[in-house]
Amino acid sequence: MVSDVHGNARDLARAGEGADALICLGDLVLFLDYADHSRGIFPDLFGEENAHRLVELRTARRFEEARELGRLLWDGVDGDRATLIEQGVRKQYAELFAAFPAPTYATYGNVDMPRLWPEFAGPGTTVLDGERVEIGGRVFGFVGGGLKTPMRTPYEISDEEYAAKIEAVGEVDVLCTHIPPEVPELVYDTVARRFERGSRALLDAIRRTRPRYALFGHVHQPLARRMRVGATECVNVGHFAGTGKPWALEW
Repeated sequence: MVSDVHGNARDLARAGEGADALICLGDLVLFLDYADHSRGIFPDLFGEENAHRLVELRTARRFEEARELGRLLWDGVDGDRATLIEQGVRKQYAELFAAFPAPTYATYGNVDMPRLWPEFAGPGTTVLDGERVEIGGRVFGFVGGGLKTPMRTPYEISDEEYAAKIEAVGEVDVLCTHIPPEVPELVYDTVARRFERGSRALLDAIRRTRPRYALFGHVHQPLARRMRVGATECVNVGHFAGTGKPWALEW
């Protein structure tokens, strides 16, 4: 199981070795690597120095200044912004989806572009969002995407829409989401030094339906990677881009 792949196709190609299936909880795209400012769509377009400046502003939560920097940079580029970003995403998706083993079960992260996935997902990859599937005799529920933030990443949805997808999944053995439940220890990033957005609806569903596991990613360096909420073992299975190692679920 992996999450927050962010362009790591090399390790992704080996992630399913010895497993009955690979599960991916999203964020395939690498727009900007906060650890290596030379990697991603942004530095490919604007260079490493501008990537470094953008990371500084975002880390300091100076989001308006970060957006202004982005506006200035895009004003100096020939070509449509959306088209150029999509070209970069398509290039990454072609490599990443080709690395998925069969079978793979995947849902979207907040930086993904769901409308492009049907073009790249092969017959061995099942994409699920607000849906259930049986894997190895257990029922898995999948909910993709993130909630709205000042970062304005591509697949952020309203709290109400997210809660409706959680409700549609219902009772499952394993609840798989991109973002964590709204628990301080699970949503706080110790390196970015900020609370990421977790879902209250997800937390309520865990308490109410008591799945055996709740699995997620999104927060790259969480205060706690694993903790129990009632009867449920909550586990952050990422950050695959940084570790290159999948998390194994066994029973």
